[in-house]
Amino acid sequence: MSLAPIKKVTGRAVPVEGDDIDTDRIIPARYMRCVTFDGLGEHLFRDVRFTPEGKSRNHPIDQAKHKGATILVSGMNFGCGSSREHAPQAIVRAGFRAVIAGNFAEIFFGNSTTLGLPCVAAQPADLQALTRLVSEKPDTEVEIDLEKLTVKAGALSFPVTMKPIAQQGLLSGRYDAIADLLANLPKVKNLATAIPGPTIP
Repeated sequence: MSLAPIKKVTGRAVPVEGDDIDTDRIIPARYMRCVTFDGLGEHLFRDVRFTPEGKSRNHPIDQAKHKGATILVSGMNFGCGSSREHAPQAIVRAGFRAVIAGNFAEIFFGNSTTLGLPCVAAQPADLQALTRLVSEKPDTEVEIDLEKLTVKAGALSFPVTMKPIAQQGLLSGRYDAIADLLANLPKVKNLATAIPGPTIP
């Protein structure tokens, strides 16, 4: 059973500027004690969005002009640091459906793909142009085409990259290995019964 293919992501974007935004900044470690991932979205970027007393720091994702944005735009080496799956889970549960950045930490990228969160890489100049555009015109619709590997926003258009295996997984709806395994459970069981067991004296 394949999941729904993801061929395009469209929506408004919010710039979260900076390089080397690590997973601890995305979701602070104290929120990892949860039993499930429910509720992680409200703590996305918690320590850079709020003071220790809970006062807003006017982070871009909290600004009225970016309310409802579903695409994150950031810099180089996004998702570096620890391998916590909680980071992409927090992004998804906060309502985001894709990330455009310069490049991504390997494990973060893999965890994101498994959740159906496309992460596409763009050149720094294109990121700067997109950041400027959505900052000045936040209502601009951004389209990520995963088949053509392009981003379009207003008059702006530029190529992006993604690992071919991740791209094909998203396009075919086979990006979740567990879902794929469960869909083929009868084949797994048949193979398991066909494998000879150990000989017991």
